[in-house]
Amino acid sequence: MTTTTLLLLLLSLLVAGGLSFFQYIYKAKNKSKIGWFLAFLRFLSIFGILLLSINPILTKNTLETVKTPLPIVVDNSSSISFLNANEKALELYKRIQSNSDLREKFDVQSYQFSDDFEPTEKFDFKGTQTNIDVVAKNLKSIYKNTIYPTVLITDGNQTSGNDYVFSFDAVNKVYPIIVGDTTTFLDFKINQLNVNKYAFHKNKFPVEAFLQYSGTKNITADFIISQGNSVLSKQSIAFSPSKKTATVNILLPADKIGLQVFKATISSKEKEKNTYNNTKNFAVEVIDQKTNIVIVSAINHPDLGALKRAIESNVQRKVIIINPNEIKSLQDYNILILYQPTAEFKTIFENNKAAGINTFVITGNNTDFNFLNQQQDNLSFKMSGQKEDYLSVFNGQFNLFAADNIGFENLPPLQNAFGNVTTKGAVSVLLSSKIRTIDTNAPLLAFTENQGKRVAYLLGENSWKWRLQTHVNNQSFEKYDVFIDKIIQFLASNNSKKSLVVEHESFYNSGEAIEITAQFFNKNYEFDEKARLTIAVTNTKTKQTKNYDLLKGNNSYKVNLDGLKAGSYAFTVKELNSKTTYSSSFEILDFDIEKQFVNPDVEKLTQLATQTQGKAFFTDQVDVLIKTLLENDEYKAIEKNIVTKTPLIDWIWLLVLISFLLATEWFVRKYNGLL
Repeated sequence: MTTTTLLLLLLSLLVAGGLSFFQYIYKAKNKSKIGWFLAFLRFLSIFGILLLSINPILTKNTLETVKTPLPIVVDNSSSISFLNANEKALELYKRIQSNSDLREKFDVQSYQFSDDFEPTEKFDFKGTQTNIDVVAKNLKSIYKNTIYPTVLITDGNQTSGNDYVFSFDAVNKVYPIIVGDTTTFLDFKINQLNVNKYAFHKNKFPVEAFLQYSGTKNITADFIISQGNSVLSKQSIAFSPSKKTATVNILLPADKIGLQVFKATISSKEKEKNTYNNTKNFAVEVIDQKTNIVIVSAINHPDLGALKRAIESNVQRKVIIINPNEIKSLQDYNILILYQPTAEFKTIFENNKAAGINTFVITGNNTDFNFLNQQQDNLSFKMSGQKEDYLSVFNGQFNLFAADNIGFENLPPLQNAFGNVTTKGAVSVLLSSKIRTIDTNAPLLAFTENQGKRVAYLLGENSWKWRLQTHVNNQSFEKYDVFIDKIIQFLASNNSKKSLVVEHESFYNSGEAIEITAQFFNKNYEFDEKARLTIAVTNTKTKQTKNYDLLKGNNSYKVNLDGLKAGSYAFTVKELNSKTTYSSSFEILDFDIEKQFVNPDVEKLTQLATQTQGKAFFTDQVDVLIKTLLENDEYKAIEKNIVTKTPLIDWIWLLVLISFLLATEWFVRKYNGLL
């Protein structure tokens, strides 16, 4: 307390004492014990009120011991059960978690992980994925700026996420306990199958298989690809202790249209402990036509190569780049991309008026805008000779097709002539333009549809920088390529507008996310936010049907169908108000990634321990681990002095006491006839 507060408290004592003495002792005619008692009550009441008015701050010092956290993280995935290590893992956890010496030194905390990470003390070993990388990310977040050890009970077989070896903080030791039988068993495994999702009818499609052998003797195995009861390919492959991997490349015929399901199998005459990883199913959708696209340009520009690569990332597309004077027949193409048209394009525009081929017009610094004004009536250009950089603004209300914002606002600007662009008629704008911080309200990427003919306009060159920037942001070109593919898909289709548009894959692997999205449009072809969409999913074999509601998201409705077993399913999406329906089917392929392993990944976990200056232990070395943790002097409890400052006015009981004293004083005076 300060000197001022002490002086005020002393003054309060004198004032309370003086007033009490004056009223009940000095002025009293008959001095009695009742008077002294009432004076005492009045003294306490007045002093309490003055004390609240002064409101001194009371300081309390408390010593608190802060222990080093010790997270015990248990692999809760089904691979632990498959390796018959679940009981051992549980036993190890209990021995470490209940050790009294460890609990005295550390703040022991329990977590589990499979595809996600969460605190728990109960484990069922039923997780469908193993993501050790998520452990590293969550521990970094929970124990930020803290030095601590981690006990990781796992088999080390990761099925999703980034490489976990370098994900953990190098300054925080990780002590993996390796569960599972480390004995080497004879085992064949299809490690990975690479195959395109689509193939073209009457063509051949490639299948690449990576095979793995675990064993100690020379052996020959058969690799077979079959469809139903038909064997399409069979190869004999020799393995040995020095040759434990093999890569097989096969071409299969695409002679049936539609979704085709195949089975890849590797086997030998020897008996294996685990045969589940000998088989993998895969599917290919065989389509009967390819979209042919021509990019017409009179100049060379990086945009041309970027567009070609983005479009051909979908194997259904074939792109050629040609000079406007070299094109002969428009009927050979499904889509025309006219890059920076000038008067050289006059014949193409005139021929296309009769052909009616959907067009993608891209402008830039070399575009003849006067010529372009004459050839189309969707946009009006009043441009100068000055160049300008245009940033993009995403329109979330765009509804011609489902388009995602891939971060357009942060992409490099496109360059085009400076001027005024206005729309004429029904033009849907996906991206509008902005000059630095000023919105122009002019289109940057727009679409039109008139009497079945569709046209897209991209008003600016250097879109190759967009593709490059999305790769920098996401370490992949996928987002940009999918964005371009949706534009091409819109232009490739001449179908009339549908009120209910549903997007889904033709097949999924069991265990992965199964998401179906839908859009419903009203009569003006505006996205209907009040639609009521349901989906009925029927297993074609068991005839069991499940019903779900689609939940509204950003410009679409979504449903998650996780939990369905492998098999073939038919489904119907229905809008309840208009009774509009969409029916289709999909296949869930039988594949449990957690059953692909026969041994723990000792090498990877040992590498993790070395990377963090920890040490890997086996299940019979848990006592050594406990001893290591206890003897490590890096992890010491810290004693902190916690200062708590409390204003006296926060003491509710002091107010209650003052009220009680005043009430008692009144009652005593009333009882003794002093009122």
